[in-house]
Amino acid sequence: MAGKDTVLARMLDAAHELPPWLVPEFARLHAEKLGAVRATIYLQDYDQREMLPLTDEALAGREVHGMSIDDSEAGRAFMQTTAVVSECEGGSRLYLPLLDGTARVGVLEIVTAKPVDAEQWTAFAAVVAELIVAKGAHTDVYFLARRRRPMGLAAEMQWRLLPPLTVSDPRVTIAGVVEPAYEVGGDAFDYAINHGTAHLAIFDAMGHGVDASVMATVAVGAYRHARRGGVPLNEMYTAVGTAFAAEFGHERFVTAHLGTLDLATGQLVLVNAGHPPPWHIRGNKVLHPIEGAPALPLGLGDAPPAVVQVGLEPGDLLLLYSDGVVDASRGDEHYDEEHLRADVEHVLQDDVPLAETVRRLNHRLMKWRGGQTRDDASLMLVEWRSPELPRVTA
Repeated sequence: MAGKDTVLARMLDAAHELPPWLVPEFARLHAEKLGAVRATIYLQDYDQREMLPLTDEALAGREVHGMSIDDSEAGRAFMQTTAVVSECEGGSRLYLPLLDGTARVGVLEIVTAKPVDAEQWTAFAAVVAELIVAKGAHTDVYFLARRRRPMGLAAEMQWRLLPPLTVSDPRVTIAGVVEPAYEVGGDAFDYAINHGTAHLAIFDAMGHGVDASVMATVAVGAYRHARRGGVPLNEMYTAVGTAFAAEFGHERFVTAHLGTLDLATGQLVLVNAGHPPPWHIRGNKVLHPIEGAPALPLGLGDAPPAVVQVGLEPGDLLLLYSDGVVDASRGDEHYDEEHLRADVEHVLQDDVPLAETVRRLNHRLMKWRGGQTRDDASLMLVEWRSPELPRVTA
């Protein structure tokens, strides 16, 4: 790919004032300079079921035909975060994952008239991903392109509240999801990796709709404020609960889990404010729930909470979830912790990236429910990978 570095440098230099809706055309033109016959950007829908082409129709908010994530080569590149190459009429087709760090942004399709070298297009895909992320921060067009149906006001508020669905560094990976994607109201999760500590939280505000979304927004905002202010975990419950009660009194509440993971030792510290106990997982098997005396939900109490400590080993997983995950029925059958354990262990056998594990688990749960939820349901899966942080090298 002669002149690749020059083309990529010119792409970045020329993109500073590029309007977001012109990124697909911009990528196509520069891909052609590098020998492509066609270049198409695909983004995943909010349900993470389809890859949707970023066409003019999609950018205008009109319905477009997508490809199933579970049953397509584009989906395989997305699920495995790896390049997928195949032959097509007159040449080769390459699908490359578009990644923001380790968060999955979408997939880039490159069609060439001769055999394609995936490695030669990796840097190009990285530039396209960065353009999508940077331009997406100040436009609605990518949001509209990812929707498969209208999104409720509460859900729109929640999606703006959430961090990226996954993050990873050499020591820890975190992945989460909320359902129902287009109607979620009161569930949220949050995290931060600060030097040697991973901060973890998951929330479930009482009720549904906009009221629940407003409560979740205050709870997450109070949590971030306390975390960034250096409040230790054993005092954070009181700090967040006090801030929440100041806004809503003592008649409303949010259940939560608040936690920290020491990335050098694997020492996990948790405070349970009315949530189901999280699970400790090792070797693709659930070891046990992490039990401890639960505190009152945030906003209802200010007594010092019980703090639970658990030592993790490299490769161990922590599963945090809201009660909506196990608050489901199908006729006379109730989805309980045993069902969840079986589904978790089944999906872990697939040996896929953590974000994909969460996506598959979520879809398995939604399939059991017939695509419906009585309550918001959120999951967050955390893997302590290693105590070592490699040296930065040039």
